[in-house]
Amino acid sequence: MHQPNRRAAAFTVAALAAGVLAACGANEESGGGSDETASGGATIALLLPESATARYEAFDRPLFEAKIQELCPDCEIEYFNADQDETKQAEQVDSAISQNVDVMVLDPVNGVAAASLVADAQAADIPVIAYDRFIEGADYYTSFDNERVGELQGQALVDAVGGAGDILMLNGSPDDPNAAQFKAGAHSVIDASELTVVGEYDNPDWSPDNAQAWTTDQLDTIDPASLAGVYAANDGQAGGVIAALTGAGLPADQLPPVTGQDAELAAIQRIVAGEQYMTIYKPIKVEAEGAAEAAISIVNGEEVADTTDFQGVPSLIHDPIVVTADNVADTVVADDFWTVDDICTDEYADACAAAGLS
Repeated sequence: MHQPNRRAAAFTVAALAAGVLAACGANEESGGGSDETASGGATIALLLPESATARYEAFDRPLFEAKIQELCPDCEIEYFNADQDETKQAEQVDSAISQNVDVMVLDPVNGVAAASLVADAQAADIPVIAYDRFIEGADYYTSFDNERVGELQGQALVDAVGGAGDILMLNGSPDDPNAAQFKAGAHSVIDASELTVVGEYDNPDWSPDNAQAWTTDQLDTIDPASLAGVYAANDGQAGGVIAALTGAGLPADQLPPVTGQDAELAAIQRIVAGEQYMTIYKPIKVEAEGAAEAAISIVNGEEVADTTDFQGVPSLIHDPIVVTADNVADTVVADDFWTVDDICTDEYADACAAAGLS
């Protein structure tokens, strides 16, 4: 495995602030493009995997870009989105390498296959921060505790059911290393409970349409009223599941507990309305801004703060948060992730009033 050759494990905010001018000007130790950087500021590439999930364009990208510009106004950002296409992302990595960027922040479409993309970048002396999804051999990795996400989802479902019962499980894409960690965490709790998994699906591309179609097929042989709950690994799939359940004739006020993840606006509204039981809120601001700070630290030749080891890669690992109807106000609203006005449209006004959102 490649080991980072420039950086160790702890920088302070003060040290970062002191080094910002260096990032904006020259630093001969920074990876890639040192001659160009000396006259024009560092260039940082941000490569995200897709835009179907609301978080990437609505939060990750603008938060990351704003933090870079705050820390280094003269730095340039090259942004790419792969639209869930591995080939397209490989071409984008090649483009970033040809532009001689100083740091690459890469959220891979396929975390396993992306190891070769990391190797290509590092061969060009460009360090890589694996963003949100782990990539073997990256210089750094930043994400949330993904197995803990699954454990929290599984425990929430077990608690909501409160005993024995049949459930369906919809996991994430088999190409996404995070999905395997969510799945492992959820199974560690569910398998030790009285719940019985009567159908399980690893969903390519995390597709909500696939989730709805698969659930609809399951309901051809399973009475929806007999389901004790549904484990859905993210909010997009939860929406597909709920559409399938209501499409099968189950009234909205009789839906079983359904889990989720990402705290998407539609999911928060479903939670307030009592249609979805919970979601996992991952404060993306912490992750995106932390990645930006690490990128600036790297171009300054400084050390990155508070890392821990994850599979041999220095990592910044953040804590996920369970959101139910009881704590919407104290989590996503308190953090300005969503406002009350965002959530409480006319359709959800009565539900918001009942939930104390005003």
